[in-house]
Amino acid sequence: MMNLNMQLLLAGYSLPVKLRSLKISFLLADLIITLTAFSQPVKNLAEQLGYPKISKMLIIHADDMGLAHSVNEACIKAFAEKGVTSGSIMVPCPWALEITDYVKNHPGMDVGIHLTLTAEWDLYKWGGISPSDEIPSLLDKNGYFYPSVEALGKSVKPEEAEREIKAQINKLKEAGIQITHLDTHMGSMLANPELMQIYLRLSDEYNLPVLFPRAYLSWFPPELSKVLGSKVFLVDNLFQLETSMISGNWIDPYKKAFSELKPGLNQIIVHIGYDNDELRAICKGHDEYGASWRQKDLDMILSNEFKDLIKKNNIILIGWGQIKELMNKSK
Repeated sequence: MMNLNMQLLLAGYSLPVKLRSLKISFLLADLIITLTAFSQPVKNLAEQLGYPKISKMLIIHADDMGLAHSVNEACIKAFAEKGVTSGSIMVPCPWALEITDYVKNHPGMDVGIHLTLTAEWDLYKWGGISPSDEIPSLLDKNGYFYPSVEALGKSVKPEEAEREIKAQINKLKEAGIQITHLDTHMGSMLANPELMQIYLRLSDEYNLPVLFPRAYLSWFPPELSKVLGSKVFLVDNLFQLETSMISGNWIDPYKKAFSELKPGLNQIIVHIGYDNDELRAICKGHDEYGASWRQKDLDMILSNEFKDLIKKNNIILIGWGQIKELMNKSK
């Protein structure tokens, strides 16, 4: 789930972005050295993947795998019925072991890591997988991750955040998962410039694409923006349903987003799960991305109406694994 204070211009919706006020204080020379820039290819991403140049490529992504058993079951069903093309696991969560074991025993699933530094639910919490005395700036007085990105940003020490997220990545690798990409729960890796620097550096360190919309390049100085702009994994358009978009039928905002997709790399994030006792207890007090919300997203992506939208709008479904292969081939 992405932080609502970090919304962009997503599929035509004009949303506020607080991070635009951040002063990017990176040392440009250091960052340009640590980020391996790909030479701008003659062919665009679609052509490199074997599709026509003006293709509208779409990743349908399931967030929050490992959050709960009911979320895991929904994600398994969605993958099996081709309702999603990608997902990512929240390694610190209580049910991460279940979905990790399933993915390990079902090779070929396009699954990455939902880098997690926050725990937003009121009565369902988790901390890091690193020893607590090694990451004290990430934890509240009760030893859990902070519930918001704002609280995290005020407390976090970058070196402790890097220690924890590398522990999460390494744990999934050691479990035998072929990680396809990295993304960030609630946008926590974008909480401040130092975390953004770490997030981008992970791409080169682990040879993995990271979810990073092209619109974010405007946050960086021109010299650095040019370097980052050649990355093959940049998402041209990112869409995630927000409360303000909901009126009428659940699928209506998705219809609008689909109709406005442009050629290039697009991603739609869905939050799926079963509206049962477990998920209602976890999400108590949070209607947004709660149990009912996740059931509606699940029902929608498995519906014929949703699948017809993909065909009607001439969309090519892809996964992060294809981008990972291309990225490493380029290297």
